[in-house]
Amino acid sequence: MEFDVMTRADTWENVARLARDVESVGISGLLFTEGAQVPWMQIASAVRAAPSLHYSTGIAVAFPRSPMISAQIAWELAANTGGRFRLGLGSQVRPHVVRRYGVPFDHPAARMRDYLRAVKASLRAFRDQARLEYDGEFYQLSLLTPQWTPPRHDYEDIKVDMSAVNPLMLKVTGEVADGLHIHPMHSISYIHDLVIPTVTEGAKFAGRSLNEIDLIVPVLAIAGDTAEERAGLEREAKRAIGFYGATPGYAFQFDNLGYEGKRLELSRALKSGGREAAADLVSDEILDQFGVVARWDDMADCLIKRYSGIARRLVMYHAKQSIEENPINLGKWGEIARTVRAA
Repeated sequence: MEFDVMTRADTWENVARLARDVESVGISGLLFTEGAQVPWMQIASAVRAAPSLHYSTGIAVAFPRSPMISAQIAWELAANTGGRFRLGLGSQVRPHVVRRYGVPFDHPAARMRDYLRAVKASLRAFRDQARLEYDGEFYQLSLLTPQWTPPRHDYEDIKVDMSAVNPLMLKVTGEVADGLHIHPMHSISYIHDLVIPTVTEGAKFAGRSLNEIDLIVPVLAIAGDTAEERAGLEREAKRAIGFYGATPGYAFQFDNLGYEGKRLELSRALKSGGREAAADLVSDEILDQFGVVARWDDMADCLIKRYSGIARRLVMYHAKQSIEENPINLGKWGEIARTVRAA
């Protein structure tokens, strides 16, 4: 397993510093999520500072961008990272897509299938493997003249990944994607009982196997040798679980773990009292289902036991915050990374 750190919106200078730091201690790479900022300029800044790291998006929002534009960005980043980039795409949720980005969200699973196929058709055309003649349900691409074709390079085998939570999106991922970004709010039973079988079904439908699809897994990992040391990030993880868990798409995870009705409780608390009120409803027991809480010396073994044979890349959801709060933790995360990567 590779071992990455997730980063959100930040300045180019801060991202470059983080990249240099994690590179220096043996962490594999950085994963950039798209929220308040687009990820592309941050990735470029990080690459200049730490050229040996692996870079990925987890995720970049698909529908507001043409598939051609996503393919062009991936092509350029692959060239300039020496092949150490993979493009992670996701649909986002309807309110953001329609009301923030102002684009359609109809039939999101079918649209994502079509989108990834269009991106891959563009990449094949860039490689001069086929003419650009893509005629899909939602996207039609048929014009790529020489002056508009990006230059060839040595790193053209670009992985295109997809995020998915529900069965329909998971099946689509198995059909068309090179990798799956699992949501950070996941239990291990969810991965075994739903993710793997459904992705396998989608892969089989497309004449593929599960081995062709890398699982990329963000982890709510909270490390610390005392309850006091862990308290801040434990609370942050509970805020995340409370927020994500309040949405209808996650109710089944609580139900399957025996917490029937928890999603509705979280939704009411979030509406009445915000994230803190929702976090109050997330017990330590629930946190242990969706996260990994361990002493520093035990964290690597816990991650290996939980995800070995499942994940291709682990992504530490809270490691950046942990390092910012106490710079000494950088070396500790580096030691965990080296152990996990060697296992």
